[in-house]
Amino acid sequence: MLRSARKIKNIINLVKPLQVGKIVEGKVIGNERSAIFLDLGPWGTGVIYGKEFIKAKDYLKKLKKGDTVYGKVIELDSKVYGDGFIELSFDEATSALVWDKIRELKAKDETIKVKIIGANRGGLLAKIENISAFLPTSQLSPEHYPKVDDADGNQILAKLQQYIGQEFEVKILSFDPKEGKLILSEKAKQLDKAKKLAKYCKVGDIVDAEITGVTDFGAFVKFPVKNLETGETEYLEGLIHISELDWQLIDHPSEVVQVGEKVKAKITNISNDNRVFLSLKALKEDPWKGIEEKFKVGDVVEGKIAKMTIYGALVQVAPKIQGLCHVSEFKSREKMEEVLKLGEVYKFKIAHLDPSTHRMILKPAFEV
Repeated sequence: MLRSARKIKNIINLVKPLQVGKIVEGKVIGNERSAIFLDLGPWGTGVIYGKEFIKAKDYLKKLKKGDTVYGKVIELDSKVYGDGFIELSFDEATSALVWDKIRELKAKDETIKVKIIGANRGGLLAKIENISAFLPTSQLSPEHYPKVDDADGNQILAKLQQYIGQEFEVKILSFDPKEGKLILSEKAKQLDKAKKLAKYCKVGDIVDAEITGVTDFGAFVKFPVKNLETGETEYLEGLIHISELDWQLIDHPSEVVQVGEKVKAKITNISNDNRVFLSLKALKEDPWKGIEEKFKVGDVVEGKIAKMTIYGALVQVAPKIQGLCHVSEFKSREKMEEVLKLGEVYKFKIAHLDPSTHRMILKPAFEV
C-alpha cells in the first residue's frame, strides 16, 4: 500500500504539485482506531488522524468505504504514516467550504433559516454548519425585537431567551473568516418585505392595525396589506410614536394602548428605507380646534402642573390642552421645582397662543 501511494504521488508531482492549504475530495478506503484513509485519486492517499481525527470523530467514525470526504492539506508527507500519505484536516476543510458558502449567500443576498441556540443581552446565537453566528438585537425584525421599557438588560435577556429553539429567516449581514465572525440580520429580510409591500400604501391611508408591542417611546403595530402581484394579504410592521398616540400629554404609551388591541391608524410617513409611521391622534378630534374662542393672549387662566422638563413646566389648562411655562421665568430649574409642585393648580397669564402649531406660552400670574 505504501509503495503504491509513493508511485502515484511521484506521477502527480510531475504534472502539478499538490500544495498545503488546498481542499481535496476523497473516498474512504479504510480506517483505524483514530485514523481514516482516503483515496485522493491521482494525488495518492490521504489520512486524517490524531487531533484532526478527534475533532470530528463522531462524524468520521460513521463513514463507510466509498463515502466522500473533503480534507484540507496540512502536510504533503505524513510525519506518522510517512512519505506518500497526505495529511489532511477535515475540520479546516469543512470550515473553509462553509465560509465559501457564506460568501456566496452574501453575494446573492439570499435568505436562509437558522436555529437559535442561545441568547445574551446583545442578541441571539446561532450556527451555520459548524460556524458560530450572531444575530444582534438591532438586526431583529419588529416582530421579535424585545419591546421593553428603559432598555432594561434583564428584561431584554428574558425576552430573547424565549426564542431559543426557534427558527429564524435571516440574511448574512457581514463576515470575517480570519476573525471567525459571522453577523446575521433578520431585519434585512423584513426590509425586503417592507419594500415590496410599502408600494401598496401611501401617506394618508387609514388602516386597521393591531398593537404588537409597547415601549416607552411608542407602540409597534402590524396591519394588513394586499399584495397586488400575488393577490394575497400580508402584514406590514409600523410604529406609532408616543407623540402620535393622543393629543394630551402621556407619560407612557400603555396609558393609551395595550398589546393585542385593535385600532384604526393613519399612515403619516413612509421613510426612504420603507419604514412606516402611523398616528392615532390624527384620527381624533383636535382639541386645539377653535381654541382661540376660549383663550386669548393676555388671559389669566388656572392650570395644573402636569410635568416638569428641562425646558420648563407643562401646564394643563383644559382637557388635552397644555401650555409651557419656560424655566427662564424662574431663573433656574431648582427654583422652578421649588415654586411649582406636580398636580398643584396655579394661575398663569397667556403670553403666546398659536393653534396651528399647538403652542401656548404661559407666564406666572403670581409673584415668583
